[in-house]
Amino acid sequence: SWCQEVTKLKVKFESLQRTQRQLLGEDLGPLNLKELLNLEKQLEGALAQTRQRRTQLMVEQVEDLRKKERQLGDINKQLKLKLEAELWSSSNGGATTSGTSNFHLHYAQPNSIDHCEPPEPVLQIGYQYVQAESSSIPKSNTASETNFIQGWVL
Repeated sequence: SWCQEVTKLKVKFESLQRTQRQLLGEDLGPLNLKELLNLEKQLEGALAQTRQRRTQLMVEQVEDLRKKERQLGDINKQLKLKLEAELWSSSNGGATTSGTSNFHLHYAQPNSIDHCEPPEPVLQIGYQYVQAESSSIPKSNTASETNFIQGWVL
């Protein structure tokens, strides 16, 4: 009985190998039209499942990224409020910002001729200052304005 079982398993193994080769596009010559259509149907089904799974993973990644974006936006708002509170307390208390905080504020030189609002302090956290080419925030009219991209605090 063991010999018969081994023979059956060998036949099944060879059949599975042949099916695998056919799915990979090999050994298609001996197949008739019906078998080729069945093979095509199997491949299209597998492709549809793969695309569906890929789409599902992409949707999950987008949801995760949106969640992270909201969290970072909340953290950014909290940091902005904290910075404004420190600036308010340092300007009312007469103490300097560097004496009451670990943050270093910098005021840069103006970068355009048309200015209309006072300069805003910039919290430098290891980033290089770059020239803002286009910004939705209006330019200031005073003698100093930051060259740092202003949208990062939004």
